[in-house]
Amino acid sequence: VQLQASGGGLVQTGGSLRLSCAASASERTFSGYVMGWFRQAPGQEREFVAAISWSDSTNTHYADSAEGRFTIARDRTKNTVYLEMNNLEPADTAVYYCAAVLHFGNWYRVPWDNAYWGQGTLVTVSS
Repeated sequence: VQLQASGGGLVQTGGSLRLSCAASASERTFSGYVMGWFRQAPGQEREFVAAISWSDSTNTHYADSAEGRFTIARDRTKNTVYLEMNNLEPADTAVYYCAAVLHFGNWYRVPWDNAYWGQGTLVTVSS
């Protein structure tokens, strides 16, 4: 499984961006997977942003910082997961990574340490 993230860039405070994560494996491979977005700001640890069940797109989970501003979605026909980010703030500046991991169960026990990771895409929000 290979993941390719894209869509980062420079945006002003209050602006929007949509990140994409294209997965190289066949759609059937991802049955049972959860797909997630993480971010890492300079000098900080990587943190969870949002996740979605590949099999059930209504099953999503968000970090408190993303709730209400970010939306995660997936397109099974394109093997792609999206992160729509609205009302961006300078605190959202970070490198954003997508991840995929096989998981059945609740959102608080996802084994992200065992995930496939894509390369990051930089999001910069200017004040």
